[in-house]
Amino acid sequence: MQQTTNTILMIRPVSFRMNEQTAVNNYYQKDLDNVLPDTINAKAQQEFDVYVEKLKAVGVNVIVVNDTKDTDTPDSIFPNNWVSFHENGNVGLYPMFAINRRVERREDILETLEENGFVINNVIDYTSAEEEGVFLEGTGSVILDRENRKAYCALSPRADEDLFIEFCEDFEFFPVVFTANQTVEDKRKAIYHTNVMMCVGETFAVICLSSIDDKKERKNVIKHLKEDGKTIIDITEDQVNNFAGNMLQVKGSNDTSYLIMSQSAFDSLTKQQIQTIEQHTKILSSSLSTIEFCGGGSARCMMAEVFLPKD
Repeated sequence: MQQTTNTILMIRPVSFRMNEQTAVNNYYQKDLDNVLPDTINAKAQQEFDVYVEKLKAVGVNVIVVNDTKDTDTPDSIFPNNWVSFHENGNVGLYPMFAINRRVERREDILETLEENGFVINNVIDYTSAEEEGVFLEGTGSVILDRENRKAYCALSPRADEDLFIEFCEDFEFFPVVFTANQTVEDKRKAIYHTNVMMCVGETFAVICLSSIDDKKERKNVIKHLKEDGKTIIDITEDQVNNFAGNMLQVKGSNDTSYLIMSQSAFDSLTKQQIQTIEQHTKILSSSLSTIEFCGGGSARCMMAEVFLPKD
């Protein structure tokens, strides 16, 4: 099992904006006052295009699918929440908290992957859980250590424990469950997605340990990372607010690995943190300020990793 892939699926937005339906528990989103929606979308497209070019320049295979104007999908730029792709040809489809995010799930996107020579053997569909108001938003909610068959999940309104355990049984991962919080107006509230405060690479993990308020849970997470030989790079809540947890390690050409992050994430890191990361992998950053400001998501959220076998 590999932890990193060379192939990434990305969705180019056509109607990107702050999604009012997700803002209720994504405290990273903000509204750009007095800016026309078309202007916001154009800025997001520009950031998206530059980002894709940077990935391609280092040899990452990026499959870009355009979003459609037929649906109102302001968050379509974050496909990792509704789908995951696995080495045995399995695909996971996930239940989404926001009603307008559910229409992001598109059959034709899976067909595009098949047209690119990837094999889909089986689709495991959890989306009926939406009817019960139960959610698990893909690799936003679940951080996979594919090599060591562990899955990390910070519980939140968008990450249900029972459904997470079911996912782990279906996909054969060992579950590591905890709660991660952030301070919102002097109150501790659940971080909406695990991938905002945690990233697991091949030989390291970037994580905001101080967000795990329960000491037992924090100890347990550290124990699992350490027993799998991960160097832990601890980040602060302020760095999380700059999307320093929202990173993904991918493979470029010649099997060179890169940790992908936004410019704001990179700028928030200390020299020591950068040095530690660079002992394990190269760093690639790109400016995603509009996408982060309005969407409340960053570099990691924009990439759905493709691990499917080729025919």
